[in-house]
Amino acid sequence: MPRESKANRLARASTLLAKLKALYPDAVCRLDHTPGDALQLLVATILSAQCTDVRVNIVTKTLFETYRTVEDFANVPQADLEQAVRTCGFYRNKAKNIRGTAAKLLADFRGDVPHTMAELLTLPGVARKTANCVLSNAFGLNEGVVVDTHVKRLAGRLRLTAHSDPVKIERDLIPLFPQEDWGLLSHLLIYHGRSVCSARKPDCTHCPIASLCPSAGKA
Repeated sequence: MPRESKANRLARASTLLAKLKALYPDAVCRLDHTPGDALQLLVATILSAQCTDVRVNIVTKTLFETYRTVEDFANVPQADLEQAVRTCGFYRNKAKNIRGTAAKLLADFRGDVPHTMAELLTLPGVARKTANCVLSNAFGLNEGVVVDTHVKRLAGRLRLTAHSDPVKIERDLIPLFPQEDWGLLSHLLIYHGRSVCSARKPDCTHCPIASLCPSAGKA
């Protein structure tokens, strides 16, 4: 297959974004949290690593009723928090990171979740995926693109990247889409990945964006 020119890729990305917006007008973050509550979203996103949003939402329903403040998360005994988040998997590390993050928020940020990528990346267990999620969904700041398993899969199938590393995928996606849509782009790709372009059996026959996908019928 001939290499796609930069101009053609940009045009295809623009059309793709418009079609996805029309298909999923209600696409939003699927992690349950009180709107504007950056701490809840930060905790939920840490828990979401290698875990489904559905499972995280089951856990946080009780978790956020029990632990309401950054002090609550900083002071909860490790064993208690481990038990509370056990079903999210990797619960020991996740509990440790949540407690460590809460302690650092108190020590370095007056208990507030910071608003910048650089500051968020200093928190235990927080990489670009988590930081981008918090910045976009809690603060309305688009500093990058959340690359989860769905975004990684679809970006590859749509030939928007040739990489498998999330940081490199994000680097490839950023110049293809307007900055004001970076946060939304992740939600749109996640919705499409869940509803049509699944990992095991993508429904290319009925995919409304198949004409824009070089992998249609081949995945």
